[in-house]
Amino acid sequence: MTNPLIICCAITGSLPTKANNPAVPISVAEQVESTHEAFEAGATICHAHVRNADETPSADPDKFAALKEGLEKHCPGMIIQFSTGGRSGAGQARGAMLSLRPDMASLSVGSNNFPTRVYENPPDLVDWLAAEMITYDIKPEVEAFDLSHILQAVKMHGDGRIKDTPYVQFVMGVKNAMPADKHVFDYYVETVNRLLPGAPWCAAGIGANQAVLNEWSIAAGGHARTGLEDNVRLDRDTLAASNAALVKRTVAIAERHDRPVATVAQARALLGLRAA
Repeated sequence: MTNPLIICCAITGSLPTKANNPAVPISVAEQVESTHEAFEAGATICHAHVRNADETPSADPDKFAALKEGLEKHCPGMIIQFSTGGRSGAGQARGAMLSLRPDMASLSVGSNNFPTRVYENPPDLVDWLAAEMITYDIKPEVEAFDLSHILQAVKMHGDGRIKDTPYVQFVMGVKNAMPADKHVFDYYVETVNRLLPGAPWCAAGIGANQAVLNEWSIAAGGHARTGLEDNVRLDRDTLAASNAALVKRTVAIAERHDRPVATVAQARALLGLRAA
């Protein structure tokens, strides 16, 4: 298999804290340093959330702007992907940073259960976020927590709410949502290939499922997400020393499957993004 592997590193998220793992980067300076290490290890996408000083999640556009500036300086050409996830804010505040024109942004196109809450993505908000991404020339990464989310992405692409070929990420292993099930994963891949021929796709596993989904995705020709947002450990007894350590594990899986790791230029071309 010779198609280059795009590695996305989800560096911080909204939930992990330094009490969970001291390596979780909270401040913008920590995030830039951690991402630079992950970039050098082989990551070409940075999936970014921002936090307040007390480690609570934030949607502050000024924090996103400072992070974007730091990443552009220290990780030249890296694809910057902002999160519009629901833990960081409510309503249109979730997309307040899109005017900063990151390369990509996450887009959840439907609702589902999370461990202790409903992850709400009402249709009017989804449509507004998608429209903002078109306005600012941002490629959405569709976060599919359920099969219906893949089908909704196909519908949105068909009617123009998603402008270019969708990039779909299967998220598996969230408690109360879709478990990490190989038969379901295989059907997800078949569904994307059938309804969006040639579209690139990715997979993300939560917790111990991270390495499992990396293996499945890389073996099946997809792309991979890793990082401390989804998983703070290398194994049951070992905390990950950094985001870079998780990227290096993903690179090792790629080597076992003879998948070359994508360069920045290759990743941008595969995703149809503008040049850095």
